[in-house]
Amino acid sequence: MFRKLEIATRAKVDFIDITAEIQRVVQEAEIDEGMCFIYCPHTTAGIVLNENWDPSVENDIAMLLERIVPEGLPYRHREGNSTAHIKSVLLGSDHFIFVRERRLHMGQWQGVFLAEFDGPRRRTVWLRVVRDADSG
Repeated sequence: MFRKLEIATRAKVDFIDITAEIQRVVQEAEIDEGMCFIYCPHTTAGIVLNENWDPSVENDIAMLLERIVPEGLPYRHREGNSTAHIKSVLLGSDHFIFVRERRLHMGQWQGVFLAEFDGPRRRTVWLRVVRDADSG
């Protein structure tokens, strides 16, 4: 099953928890055992799998990325959003999560986030849920 999530980001740097939306797609797929592939087809945003209990973790990640990739360096990209491109490369654009008993099989505190670095914008996340070959 293939689905697209449409997400409106709220700020230049934003972490949107999309775990519940992905779980809904997994439930609709009616696949007991399998895999959920999550992909962000944007070059200035990414996908993060991390703690979703304490929102200060998102702030800490954003703060560290700002220190690693600061504004104001002599970047050559003419659009002026080189930092967004670099941050998305550091975090990555995809993840996969096992599906067991029609649920995302993650750690207790884990969630999936769309990480925005050039917002606010409308973003798309692509999902594919597939059944394990040995589960019939």
